[in-house]
Amino acid sequence: MHACGHDGHTATLLAAAQHLAQTRQFDGTLHLIFQPAEEGAGGGRKMVEDGLFKLFPCDTIFALHNMPGFPVGQFGFRSGSFMASSDTVNITISGKGGHGSAPHLSSDPVVASAHIILALQSIVSRNVDPREMSVITVGAIHAGNAPNVIPDSVDLRLTVRAYNPQVRQQLRDRITEVVHGQAATLNCRATIDYQWRYPALINHDDPTVFARQVAADWLGEDGIIADLQPLTGSEDFSFMLQECPGCYLIIGNGIGDTHGTGGCMVHNPGYDFNDACLPIAASYWVKLVEKFLGA
Repeated sequence: MHACGHDGHTATLLAAAQHLAQTRQFDGTLHLIFQPAEEGAGGGRKMVEDGLFKLFPCDTIFALHNMPGFPVGQFGFRSGSFMASSDTVNITISGKGGHGSAPHLSSDPVVASAHIILALQSIVSRNVDPREMSVITVGAIHAGNAPNVIPDSVDLRLTVRAYNPQVRQQLRDRITEVVHGQAATLNCRATIDYQWRYPALINHDDPTVFARQVAADWLGEDGIIADLQPLTGSEDFSFMLQECPGCYLIIGNGIGDTHGTGGCMVHNPGYDFNDACLPIAASYWVKLVEKFLGA
């Protein structure tokens, strides 16, 4: 279960495509992009690398994603940095295993890992400008199997996020320095597999203003999420925005956490794409196309 609503997004674009093909109330070329592998595999990046915009040139691109926690059918827009970069870091701390009753004969990678985990949080609090968003989360720790055995190694898995590309680089530099330094202090060694994944999603100003105005003309200001703040999730549409001007927008999926209301957050077993969004989102795509490529 992917639990993000891409089935709903596909159905939305298919509905808009059918209507646009039947009515033809636009003058120009329209490319509908059904992007695969948005989560993890970076389908957006692979499409760009395969020549998406050379094969199908675009003046402007737009993308839409449902978002629980906002009223059904309300649209959200934000220029500039809208979603965070997302990098994955796999760290192995190697020491010298031994018996838990004689720790002085070992180099304990578990203790080293504990120091590293705490020290990593000092990067956000003491190295990054407090006006800049940054996140370092250790989401997985794998070490040993027995309470009385010190293992030879510990594996840590991190997610690292930022809005600012300079902060993104700063996080990588400091994580590398802190991990190696802390490991060496406790007579251990560290190997780091730092995976650059998705850059921050940065919306272009003019396409975002245009996309918002289409919604405002149709639904009024009540149909728009007021003062939408940046999201710390990530999105590989960011690769496309690096190649072509455009805007990534959201549509509210519902409020409340009760299963079936659409308010349960994505990537959760209780998540459900709210079908009430389908006609609203499809109609928005139609209006956007007809406005942008007005006959």
